[in-house]
Amino acid sequence: MNTLTTTLLAVAVTLMAGCTERHSMETATTHPSADDLTANSWQLVKIMSMDDRVFAPTNTAVYTLTFSPDGTVVMQADCNRASGDWRSTRRGHLEFGPLATTRALCPPDSLSGQYLSQFPFVRSYVMRDGHLFLATLADGAIIEFAPRASGPQTL
Repeated sequence: MNTLTTTLLAVAVTLMAGCTERHSMETATTHPSADDLTANSWQLVKIMSMDDRVFAPTNTAVYTLTFSPDGTVVMQADCNRASGDWRSTRRGHLEFGPLATTRALCPPDSLSGQYLSQFPFVRSYVMRDGHLFLATLADGAIIEFAPRASGPQTL
């Protein structure tokens, strides 16, 4: 083999390896990868807005979030329920797809609308001291969850 043929072969092998690696990475990113999210069902502690407002439910048990390893998520938002898809392409990254929600009229002190309105904007998460913190775009809000004591939620 001459030098030009050897060089072209090396370039072709490198390009094919890069394509294979990229395809494998793309395939891997289409599946949920955040085991720490699916390990618990979560209940809302509070929503901290960047304008210093804090929204805390009087009953944390009626604001829940449950991630399934298959990429689906179910939520309870006071008197409403929601479901949809989630994905995490790497540790710390999190996005939700469109949510299908019920639209029941909850009591006046309900955080249902405030709670559900955050999820389209979530882009990252962090785990600290057993709590899950979700962060929205442009630092709009931080949503804090604690592990749900009664185990995974089924809706």
